[in-house]
Amino acid sequence: MTSSTVETLLLKTYYVLFFIELNTRRVHIAGATTNPNSAWVSQQARNVSGDLRELEVVARFLIRDRDTKFTGPFDAVFEADGAQIISTPLRAPNANAHAERWVGTTRAECLDWILIRGRRHLERVLREYVRHYNDHRPHRAMGLLPPDAREGRPHMDAGRPGAVEGRPILGGLINEYGAAA
Repeated sequence: MTSSTVETLLLKTYYVLFFIELNTRRVHIAGATTNPNSAWVSQQARNVSGDLRELEVVARFLIRDRDTKFTGPFDAVFEADGAQIISTPLRAPNANAHAERWVGTTRAECLDWILIRGRRHLERVLREYVRHYNDHRPHRAMGLLPPDAREGRPHMDAGRPGAVEGRPILGGLINEYGAAA
């Protein structure tokens, strides 16, 4: 869990709070704000904790950076769910490498190519990108399957001829391909 910053068209800085399930690489966007104070991140933690319970995901650990906005109430939300809180060492970005990698991937594939107008636009773009990331984008460490890979879903097979169907997302910035129905 960490946050990232995004600059808008009018040079306003938004902070994006996100969580990654390390075993599946599934990403959850908690929200975006210009003022990420302790109360805001604690509320977002409660929201994500509830979402994880609905998905029946049990967090054993929460790895977070040492930012001052992550205070006692934030940690208490996940400790109540049974998670152990682990703070990354100072000035050690590799200690939270999965989060750093996700930020870099999101910037390279999405945010560097779109002019963000404001918070609602940023959240809509991130929601669509995260859906693509979780449902369709292959991950090398996972046998080229996306985090939410479902058994029985038609996969592209180079040895099997057939029609291919493309679907543009984010205004055509990214295209998803699959076997035509």
